[in-house]
Amino acid sequence: MATSTATNHSLPVAKLLLIGLVFHLVYIGSVFDCYFTSPVVHGMERFRADTAGAKRLVLIVGDGLRADLLFNLNPFPNILGSPETVAPYLRTVAETRGAFGISHTRVPTESRPGHVALIGGMYEDVSAVTRGWKTNPVHFDSVFNQSSHTFSFGSPDILPMFGQGATPGKVDMWCYHEDEEDFTKDATALDAWVLDHLRALFHNATTNATLATQLREDKTVFFLHLLGLDTTGHSYRPHSKEYMTNIQVVDTIVRQTEALFTEFYGDEDTAFVFTADHGMSVIGNHGDGDPDNTRTPLIMWGAGVREPLPDTEPSSHDEYSRPWGLSHLFRHDVAQADVAALMSAVIGVDWPVNSVGVLPDVDHTKPGYLAFPGGAKDQAAAVLVNAKVILEHYRVKHEIKRANALFYKPFPYFTEHADLEDSPGQSALSVIQILINRGRYDDARETAATLIDHTLEGLRYLETYDRTLIRIIVFAAYTGWIAYSAAHVLPRAWAQPLEDVQFLDIFSVSCLLVSYLLFALQHTPWTLYLYVVFPVYFWRDAVARLGGSVTRTFMTAPPSTLGKIFAGVIAVVAALESMVLGYTHRSIWSAGFALLGLVWPPLFWPRKLVRERPALWAIWATTCLGCALFPLQSVDKTESLGWIMGGGVMMFAWGSYLFYLYKDQISSSTKLALYAQLALIVASMAVTFSSTRSLQAKLGLPLVNQVAGWLILVAALVAPFALRTQRLAPETRTLTLFLGFAVIFVILSISVEAYFYTLYSAALLTWTQVEAALKAHRAPRPTHDKNRLVRGYEATADDVRIAVFFLFFVQVAFFGTGNVASISSFYLEPVYRLVPIFNPFLMAALLISKIVAPYIMLSVYFAQLNHKLGLPPFSLFLVALALTDVMTLTFFFNVTDTGSWLEIGQTISFFCISSLLLVWSAGICALGEWLVGSPALAPKTKAA
Repeated sequence: MATSTATNHSLPVAKLLLIGLVFHLVYIGSVFDCYFTSPVVHGMERFRADTAGAKRLVLIVGDGLRADLLFNLNPFPNILGSPETVAPYLRTVAETRGAFGISHTRVPTESRPGHVALIGGMYEDVSAVTRGWKTNPVHFDSVFNQSSHTFSFGSPDILPMFGQGATPGKVDMWCYHEDEEDFTKDATALDAWVLDHLRALFHNATTNATLATQLREDKTVFFLHLLGLDTTGHSYRPHSKEYMTNIQVVDTIVRQTEALFTEFYGDEDTAFVFTADHGMSVIGNHGDGDPDNTRTPLIMWGAGVREPLPDTEPSSHDEYSRPWGLSHLFRHDVAQADVAALMSAVIGVDWPVNSVGVLPDVDHTKPGYLAFPGGAKDQAAAVLVNAKVILEHYRVKHEIKRANALFYKPFPYFTEHADLEDSPGQSALSVIQILINRGRYDDARETAATLIDHTLEGLRYLETYDRTLIRIIVFAAYTGWIAYSAAHVLPRAWAQPLEDVQFLDIFSVSCLLVSYLLFALQHTPWTLYLYVVFPVYFWRDAVARLGGSVTRTFMTAPPSTLGKIFAGVIAVVAALESMVLGYTHRSIWSAGFALLGLVWPPLFWPRKLVRERPALWAIWATTCLGCALFPLQSVDKTESLGWIMGGGVMMFAWGSYLFYLYKDQISSSTKLALYAQLALIVASMAVTFSSTRSLQAKLGLPLVNQVAGWLILVAALVAPFALRTQRLAPETRTLTLFLGFAVIFVILSISVEAYFYTLYSAALLTWTQVEAALKAHRAPRPTHDKNRLVRGYEATADDVRIAVFFLFFVQVAFFGTGNVASISSFYLEPVYRLVPIFNPFLMAALLISKIVAPYIMLSVYFAQLNHKLGLPPFSLFLVALALTDVMTLTFFFNVTDTGSWLEIGQTISFFCISSLLLVWSAGICALGEWLVGSPALAPKTKAA
């Protein structure tokens, strides 16, 4: 095949960008295909214990309740008059009537996955978050679906996902209206609503014979979802007086609930479970990876549950639980999915088929939770059921893998123990049954424990079976993209095509066909067919474009040139890996600013520039050091009107200064618009001051403040886009955007976010001036091949450095402020100034708008930088797009699905953020070009 003309020039920038964006979006899913597989499989046999310890079960979930704040003695020492025991009834239950411990949740620590684990016994596929936790309510079995009937009361966000997937008529729901979830009102009313409707249910049964019969059936479940604590924690934080009061209300509700059951049934055949779906961090969040998000209380008492037992040696307590004052009693922790196993066992229903929960009673060396009428025999029988349920889960997945995988190798444990391939673990089950028949109950539990442990290991073995293949594809794809994009921006001398690409085409097509054949034989997910296209296409194109020059360059270049190349590559990789480290060590961003402001100018600026423009260096160093202060701050912020108002003043002052600086190039009509924007900042400060004082005084949000706040916010955001129709200089257009988004940093700030926004914008403005000055002191770019990109572009060493700086500013906009502008954006207090009623989509939109604002400034200044350097739009971004995958690959291989829940959540989110930030960056670059407009459209005015 003759040399294709396609190898002689580069793609148009729009096409190259589109390919890169599609690639990064598609490969977001690779982390879930590699590290997480759906726990839901079908066609499994059901199992249940023959005996039950209770006729009915009551599950009470205190949404968002932390274990330490329930159990601790004097948990609210900073609140005057706070009691030593904040939940006396639940504490008395734990001390005198039941078993207790911590239920450890998994990431993501949100309500839906927490309730799925509690009631379904499974940890929902983490990738379900990409589809929306509420979009697949029928994909899992649950304790509710296996009960004779379930009566549930509580939030419309939780109850429907269990009712919709259940057998028709199996689950009854009573939900309050979503408008009742008002963050400015007393959230304990939501919990009182649940108790009132439970009381009404029992009252109605006195006149409704059908209802009375349903209520008195065995294996009935009652679910009380108490949302008040979650709402109160978001509004006032978990160490507040309001949160303390809400715990006291929940404690009273639990006491009154038990009294209602005793009065209605007149027996002691009810089992009670009290727990939480997730905890809460000190700032009132529960999705930010804080360990207190994952530690929730578990108290179980009533029929079928053991009495409290003295502590063991060694102690079951640690530093976390010693302040509880319960060290004389045995604490037994569980994983959250274990609760579903406990509930299934205690009332004798079929276990949810996808359950991976393990009964605490499996371990015969420690006290469990259960106390059956048949004693140790029934306990051992329940443990045998536990082993059967998990083994059945393994068996079905094993059959699926055996039927589809080429050269399948079963999990070694079962083959080593002489099990038949189509009945793994059956020999162990037989041994357990024999031990039970012989009365050797502890031995039976020990054997079951061993089988369960190995079966869970086998499940993990099957879930990770294809991991190596996906990792290879991902590595080839990301490195291929780096080579592919480099082939389109490298200098002409570095991009000599191959003389003949016929063999390369044949090899590429063969790789694709062989991959598809293997995928088809193994029935692999359809996503792998899509994934493999990218590395084949990228490497084919990159080798075709660069293959003729890479070898020649390294064979003929002098050692000094090769040394410079390697030194540059090492420097770039080191800078990018430092940014990776900055995701977990925020001080890295401060160190980066210090290097940019203090080290880079004297060492790398031209000497003449340093001598001629000392003021430029001084301003650059000042803005960099100012930004460096923010990553060193604590992420725990409290609402401070003083800081908020001071930030408003600072933004007003900076905007006024730029207004004065650009006054000669601004028309009279535009000046009036800018005066109006400055006035909106002042108005937003007044409204925010009034609204915050009212909310802090617990007087609610006045309607006039809410309306005024929305009007000011909308007017401020519309103004800069309305002004886009006018012929404005890029500097003036950027000023209108700064002033427009400044209002967000007044109304939606909690502390010092506005200071970061101002200093970050000042640093970006100075950066454009620095790069323009550097361009004037360096040799002009050589003449380029007009076919390369748009208007001719070839990357230089300076462009690579600028791209690294851009990536630094991209990351800093999200992470580099001590989480002031990112995590502080997830504080809910500011949102209540506009939206007091729970509305997740509107609240999320407001929070995201504050995150977006720094990126808007980055986009317009980066667009100006392209124009100042005389480069085509997106030129520098294409270099950055190639470099960033050094970070993305690092994050991909750092992902883990084991260890602490914090580690799991962070590694997943870091990979996704790294990938999505580049997609996001492309969007903001496009937005910046659109907002700034073509320099040719700007009026010719006197330079500022």
